[in-house]
Amino acid sequence: MSIPMESWPRRHRITVDDYYRMAEIGVLPRDARVELIEGEIIDMAPIGTEHASVVDRLNHLLVHAVGERAIVRVQSAARLSHITEPEPDVAVLKPRADFYRHAHPRGDEILLLVEVSDSSLRYDRDIKMPLYARYGVGEFWLVDLVNGCLSIYGDLVDGEYRAHTSIRDPALTALALLPDVRIDLGQIFER
Repeated sequence: MSIPMESWPRRHRITVDDYYRMAEIGVLPRDARVELIEGEIIDMAPIGTEHASVVDRLNHLLVHAVGERAIVRVQSAARLSHITEPEPDVAVLKPRADFYRHAHPRGDEILLLVEVSDSSLRYDRDIKMPLYARYGVGEFWLVDLVNGCLSIYGDLVDGEYRAHTSIRDPALTALALLPDVRIDLGQIFER
């Protein structure tokens, strides 16, 4: 008598191309708040007013700080692989003459990604942060609105961030890959 082996259900991962096709034919509404993470479509939380305000403030600060040295994008896709296309809250990109008109930025073209977290803190920290490192994103900031803390991940080596700093009262902060750029983050946790 043989004993059947237990097996896990098989997952069917989709590609970024499949993901776009699903939107084109209406399987996914064009305005759906979703992103593709390692071949799985993930629902994103609705954007509350505090979250939106912090993203707007970061955008304002970063645009003025980086000037012509980089491109700042808000809530736009980054194509990290053929099965992963997240939509981080803020991205600071290497400058390109075409402003990424023909392709979303890849990990090695991203200087900094920022996720602003309230209800998504664990997901952003435990899933997205290592994912960003694995795909070569130079630096990652996690703005924790619940605990009023900024976590900075950097020093990317072999697909992992080797440095991590948490700051309760952020002030003048430098971008690791643009060290001459400093922004005052002291206002991001104002209530």
